[in-house]
Amino acid sequence: MSFEEKPGAVIKVPVWLRPWLLLAVLLVLWQIAIQRHPGQLLPGPWGVVGGIADLLRHGLLLKYVVASLFRVTWGFGLAVILAVPLGMVIGWYTRAEMALNPIIQILRPISPLAWIPIAILWFGVGDLSAIFLIFLGSFFPLLLTAMNAVRGVPAVYVNAGRNFGLRPIDLFVRILYPAAVPQLIIGLRITLGIAWLVVVAAEMIAVNSGLGFLIVDARNAGNRYDLVVAGMVIIGLIGLLLDWGIRSLERVKSFRWSYSEE
Repeated sequence: MSFEEKPGAVIKVPVWLRPWLLLAVLLVLWQIAIQRHPGQLLPGPWGVVGGIADLLRHGLLLKYVVASLFRVTWGFGLAVILAVPLGMVIGWYTRAEMALNPIIQILRPISPLAWIPIAILWFGVGDLSAIFLIFLGSFFPLLLTAMNAVRGVPAVYVNAGRNFGLRPIDLFVRILYPAAVPQLIIGLRITLGIAWLVVVAAEMIAVNSGLGFLIVDARNAGNRYDLVVAGMVIIGLIGLLLDWGIRSLERVKSFRWSYSEE
């Protein structure tokens, strides 16, 4: 006599929905913890929503978000324009790497925040100081990424280009750069996260606007911790959107041709 086991009913949650369910659970636990300890300074989720609404009502949210994105765009953009071509040249020419690598390795470990006094001395308190700090925080990671990306280009691509009589500039544009793009995108994604971290820290000291300034100002102006946490939440959400934007480049077909190598 055989018995057939009936599988129990299992609720299958779509993969795209699982992160949102986890977030909802964390918010509920957060609210429960605040209700059980109402004397704590940390506001609950509804308090944070109220803080965001307060910022919207006074027209500060858009102003601070635009200010932070403006500084990141300029600092990160300048770093991309300078670091990527320079890194590819250094990575391709061994003598250039031997000459410049010691200087790069000395400057690379210095935190961008250590440059704050010098940035204020050179540029004063304002956008230029923050842009300079973001540039420094982005330049060296992008430089090293470009150097490693060029060194990782398969020799068969380079030899094929040389066999077709490509000039050095054409070799860079038509062979090295396209082959290095997938690794460069990964470097851009990581470095943009660094730039977003640096702008928040720089705005706490070197400027009087932006999301970093919002957090410090809310703390100093009557311990408005609802605005402090609201600023943190907004920073996280914008960082998520920026990361998603860079990751979308990985799906561009013209940027994926080097993956076709067997």
